Amino acid sequence: MLKWFRRKFKKKTEEIPSAEGTSPETPIQESPSRESPPPETSPLTPPPAESGVQPAEEAAEEKKLWDRFKKGLTKTRERLKEGLAELFEVDRLVDQAFLEELEELLITADIGIETVNRLLEPSRRKLLLGEPLKVSELKRSLREEILRMLDLPTPPFPPEASPAVVFFIGVNGVGKTTTLAKVAWHLKERGFSVLAVAADTFRAAAIEQLVTWGERVGFEVIRQAQGADPGAVVYQGLEAAKARGVDVVLVDTAGRLHTKYNLMEELKKMVRVAGKVIPEAPHENILVLDATTGQNAVSQAKLFGQAVRLDSLILTKMDGTAKGGIAITVAHLFRLPIRFVGLGEKMEDLAPFEPRAFVQALMP
Repeated sequence: MLKWFRRKFKKKTEEIPSAEGTSPETPIQESPSRESPPPETSPLTPPPAESGVQPAEEAAEEKKLWDRFKKGLTKTRERLKEGLAELFEVDRLVDQAFLEELEELLITADIGIETVNRLLEPSRRKLLLGEPLKVSELKRSLREEILRMLDLPTPPFPPEASPAVVFFIGVNGVGKTTTLAKVAWHLKERGFSVLAVAADTFRAAAIEQLVTWGERVGFEVIRQAQGADPGAVVYQGLEAAKARGVDVVLVDTAGRLHTKYNLMEELKKMVRVAGKVIPEAPHENILVLDATTGQNAVSQAKLFGQAVRLDSLILTKMDGTAKGGIAITVAHLFRLPIRFVGLGEKMEDLAPFEPRAFVQALMP
């Protein structure tokens, strides 16, 4: 469980603080915690620890994560439930009409047609061969196929480098800067020193926003004036990180439109500059996508992937959409592991992605 998320050292479990006030991009609001019952045992329930006894701290963290996914995916789950409850109510034999209705329901959750076809392929093959297929078997197959798409090999985070350089990439409005701050909070909770680079020099507000987050969360920000060369800011930031022995450098790039050629070229330049200062940097390029944009996220992933190497995804605002199936689509089409999912506005609501918890919350 969450083995890819490294800790620099063991820390005593403390009450998680929430940010005070209102962020420049996304407000951080206090919300009362609700106790949720533990998830029902299912084929997707995480296996026990190898020793047979799960440490109490890990078990508590696991339960919190499952509860957060269940709560954060409420809108998508309810959208699917409206149709799936009726379809799956009776464990009868599946026919072609059933599959067509199921296909339509999955598409309404913003699972792309190519991905839906792949999910239903095993069931369609059975029908073509004349083999009987019951609803319960189909449901189990569907969950297994979704899990297979999402459960991709995921290297440890932060990357094994010193300093580890991580670029945050994406269009305007997806919440890159706020997401960067939340990732910084996660890293600091695990004992890593963090430095941020304000390489979005096109907007003065972006620089000020990152500085505000740095003061709130507790990390230093390397910046220059609005209009400065983003590549020069990256150079300055990485040189500072090397001199100060910082563990992780988080680079906030401009919210460039993926259809603007000159801005994409600027992003490529920043990547080249990073590689000259620190060999093999950036060590991870994270594409930040807004889950509420639905299928537009697919075109963003495609075009950014043509400009620079993409290593992983963060999906924000998952709790604000009934179309959370976009996570399945993007992971399937681009074979990119999902690092975090935004399930709320508090710091800890940027949850490390756990495929089994996601599938269980989406299709219990």
